[in-house]
Amino acid sequence: MSLETEVLLQDNYKTNSDLSHLEDLALKSAIDYFGDELIHWLGIQEKAVRSAPTEIVELETRHMYEDFLYEMENGNWYHFEFESDSLTVDDMKRFREYEASTARRINAPVITYVICSSKVKKIRSSISEGINTYRVRVIRLKDNDPGKILSQLEQKTSTGLQREDIIPLLLSPLMAEKPEQKNRIMDGIHILKKAESSFSRREVQKMEAILYAFAVKFLNNEDLTVVKEAIAMTKLGQMIWDDAVKEGERIGRKEGERIGQKEASERYSRLILLLSKEKKDDLIIKIASDPEYREEMYKKYGI
Repeated sequence: MSLETEVLLQDNYKTNSDLSHLEDLALKSAIDYFGDELIHWLGIQEKAVRSAPTEIVELETRHMYEDFLYEMENGNWYHFEFESDSLTVDDMKRFREYEASTARRINAPVITYVICSSKVKKIRSSISEGINTYRVRVIRLKDNDPGKILSQLEQKTSTGLQREDIIPLLLSPLMAEKPEQKNRIMDGIHILKKAESSFSRREVQKMEAILYAFAVKFLNNEDLTVVKEAIAMTKLGQMIWDDAVKEGERIGRKEGERIGQKEASERYSRLILLLSKEKKDDLIIKIASDPEYREEMYKKYGI
């Protein structure tokens, strides 16, 4: 099947396993952007000194990509992995390999945290082979009540939300069971809309883009249409509309009016799907806050 055919199928929001890593993308974007706030919300009290490179090149020129790595003030390095399924023995062996290679390279202790959105009640946290036992620390997002969290944030919007408040809001779709994911995403968009004055335009666009990525991954065509209508009234929606206006000016006012916001939204969604297909996860959030770069990507992909 050609790439064009696959993208068109996904535009109709058929199941596509290639979008499974959008969850990783959104989590990586959140931890990259929020840093200490997200680490503290996860219950880790130590302060990060800096984030560290996560690409490991071994002597056999084999690339290993960790999800996230932080150097902490306590002298340890914390390695974060994001998983949407229950942890397998192969996952544990992969984490152990990452950890051993990183510890050897930086000559410091490394602790692996696995942020898991799986609904499996008992998640593997260790494996034993020979005389050795390897362990990770598992943080289960589904142990939280997203409805209660979002209700508390809704009440707090009147006094102003802080950066640390946004972490559970963005992760709420991963805490919810599938039937409730649309509602959690809609609630998150509504709260961000009320809190727009507390953050810069680009910050809000990045936050909304993370929720949008979750919507693209989790929701069917009907539910995603509802989310798009809600997004239309946000900073991210304004960005999409601005793109439509610019395109309309280029090809003529009448045709520009015909394109409208719906077509502009489809254009943005199409770019997300293409970048996701090529596993260029780091670029998806960037296009939400950098209009010049977004336009470059539109031209590159002929959208």
